[in-house]
Amino acid sequence: MCRGVPVVEIEGDDLSASDLRAAVERIVAAGDTARWWVHGTEPRHEEAAAAAGLEPVRRLFQMRCALPLEETTDVVTRPFRPGVDDEAWLEVNNRAFSWHPEQGGWTPAVLAGRMAEPWFDPDGFLLHEEDGRLIGFCWTKVHPASGDDPALGEIYVIAVDPDVVGRGLGRAMTVAGLQHLSERGLTVGMLYVESDNAPAVGLYESLGFHVHQTDTAFEPAP
Repeated sequence: MCRGVPVVEIEGDDLSASDLRAAVERIVAAGDTARWWVHGTEPRHEEAAAAAGLEPVRRLFQMRCALPLEETTDVVTRPFRPGVDDEAWLEVNNRAFSWHPEQGGWTPAVLAGRMAEPWFDPDGFLLHEEDGRLIGFCWTKVHPASGDDPALGEIYVIAVDPDVVGRGLGRAMTVAGLQHLSERGLTVGMLYVESDNAPAVGLYESLGFHVHQTDTAFEPAP
């Protein structure tokens, strides 16, 4: 994607190659960048994208695991306090995700918007402190059962301060979040992770997660 060029999302996972090509041409003609997100990528999506001159630029794994985990943790956490912990959380989040296209660079307004969502529950937004300083968090989210999916307990955002990476806190916070979800009665855990983030994928696999589906963003080839 060209920096500074507006991105226009193409709606629909089941577009034909001709419809997709027409949508791309309209967006590009307007001077914008076309992006087609496909949820649950299959070979037919790859073929349609290629025929429309699109290539994959990002892949996300949706990973799931059975709850409760066999592994447990005694890491000490407490719930997030809206209006009190905002600044400290934003500092850690933005340091940890300085590289991320969506999770980095959050402002107080972005955080306030998430906390205004009907699914927000501060009791599921777990913080870990050391000597009074926030150094890790695991923000969870519950999805009601829908269609063929059972109720899902999602690890929505998880990170540790870059200063303490390598101490195993990320694993402990992941387990703490899943323990919280299990205690709420959830039997399936879920999260999204960049497919090329090998350390994170390896961590989640070691906890019993498996790839449930792959979501792919396609954009015009250079």
